[in-house]
Amino acid sequence: MRFPTATGAEVRREVSRQLSELPQARARFWASVLVLSLGAAASMAVPLLLGRVVDVVLEGGSDILVIGLLVSLAAVVSASLNAAGFYILSTVAERAIANLREDMVDTALHLPTHQVEEAGSGDLLSRSTDDVAELSSSISEALPAVTSAVFVLVATAITLVGLDPYYLVVPLIAAPAYYLSFRQYLKSAPERYAKERASMAERATRVLESIQGLETLHAFRREAKAQERIGEASYRVVENGYAARRTMMVTQSQMAAIEAAMLIAGLVMSYLAVRNGQLTIGEVTGAMMIIIRIKRPMMGIIHTLDTVNSGYASLARIVGVVHNPPPRVPDSGAPQPSGEADLRDVNFAYDGGWAVRDITFHVAPGEKVALVGASGAGKSTVAALLAGLRVPDSGHVLIDATPVTTLSDSERVARLALVSQDVHVFSGTLREDMSVAKPGASDTELRAALDAVGADWFADLPDGLDTVVGSRGERLDPVQAQQLALARIFLMDPAIVVMDEATAEAGSAGAGELEHAARAITDGRSSVVIAHRLDQAADADLILVMDAGRIVERGTHEELLGLGGRYAKLWGAWSRGRV
Repeated sequence: MRFPTATGAEVRREVSRQLSELPQARARFWASVLVLSLGAAASMAVPLLLGRVVDVVLEGGSDILVIGLLVSLAAVVSASLNAAGFYILSTVAERAIANLREDMVDTALHLPTHQVEEAGSGDLLSRSTDDVAELSSSISEALPAVTSAVFVLVATAITLVGLDPYYLVVPLIAAPAYYLSFRQYLKSAPERYAKERASMAERATRVLESIQGLETLHAFRREAKAQERIGEASYRVVENGYAARRTMMVTQSQMAAIEAAMLIAGLVMSYLAVRNGQLTIGEVTGAMMIIIRIKRPMMGIIHTLDTVNSGYASLARIVGVVHNPPPRVPDSGAPQPSGEADLRDVNFAYDGGWAVRDITFHVAPGEKVALVGASGAGKSTVAALLAGLRVPDSGHVLIDATPVTTLSDSERVARLALVSQDVHVFSGTLREDMSVAKPGASDTELRAALDAVGADWFADLPDGLDTVVGSRGERLDPVQAQQLALARIFLMDPAIVVMDEATAEAGSAGAGELEHAARAITDGRSSVVIAHRLDQAADADLILVMDAGRIVERGTHEELLGLGGRYAKLWGAWSRGRV
């Protein structure tokens, strides 16, 4: 699945809501309309005054210098008013975009994790980066051009009719033709641009997945296949981009034909007006210059339609996330955290293929359960279901006798935490990074958490807890980063810890440190451990052996060895590998 794309009505409602929440937005909008109207009216004086030059020359007059000064003054006044109008309008638009961006980030941060997982992080990443940037670019580039064009066109029509009512023929010819051309364009272009943006999101997803799974791709020599999938997604971007641009080429051809018809009509009207003595040669010269100037705003609109449609497609994708935010889950009234978990007849499928089937087991308070099995057996899926990151297709996942999906954020944090080998170190001070787990924690608590997981490297940091870590500061190696993640869990103090190969770095020189840190987290609380090393499973209270999404064996280490089944074979192979 992907996040939805908002309909036109949903986009209008959201834009209206954003504008209504801006202080003085309505007053600023009408002020910009007034200023831009005056600017467009001042711009009409330029061709009329230039036409007056023709009459002055023909009459042998000497007012050309005065007319030149008036032309310059009209141009300066028009430019100044247009700039002021654009500024006022842009302040409203940019503030609305900023608020919309904040709303999207807030919505994204509160989306259910399973929804983000199912939709793909690449889709959300594309909307929160590419689409927001595209929308901002559209506002800054297209808004001035379109606004200017609209006001100039209105002022042009009024000026032409004011010169001679017969010139009404020109806008009467142009308006229906432009309307039909724009209607045809807008009928097909938005969908094509939406497809282009969606294909760009798909490409981002493919690239992101390949980068995140680079080691796996190398291990299974699937680099060529991943590159092929990225190439296919990129080619779809190209195809959809060509389709959108072909629509623009057709529209531009229609614009050229309409402009030719306008010029012909204008010349005919001008000839008749001069012959009948209704207008002077200078006045019809000014009128024809005004008609010729229609091309500029119309082409401005055409050239920005690409940007406008791309921006609208991005806006619809952003509103698709924002307009229907997930309701905040209220407290379910779950009992006090005890560390008890139940999976009952749980089934879950990815894209129609079963990932796990008939999963049933119980975790008693303080009990350690280990999941073992080959890669792809379904262990990580079970961990995700237990942590509430996935919703089972059938069956029940209960934490303290309460469905995990009904727990509020505060109830969930108090009860369980998932630790994986994929660790993120936030940019900022170490204190800020750790306080994510427990806001307001004292320095004593932070140091105690680091000491509990054996983070001896903390003593070597130049500024202690004030040391900047992450991409903009001290780079932590994988073992240190994992210890930091485990220290966060220590601060959270959940009743249940789900460890999805959280000590996968134990094969490195930091094996002992990570094992010590894992024991500090699991001792005294319930834990479900996906064991990539069988010695991690050997001391578990219950071992579940998985294969092809099912639990095929269960028992203690000694019981499973006595069965002589799959676990015994795995243990034997692993033991021989250590020798």
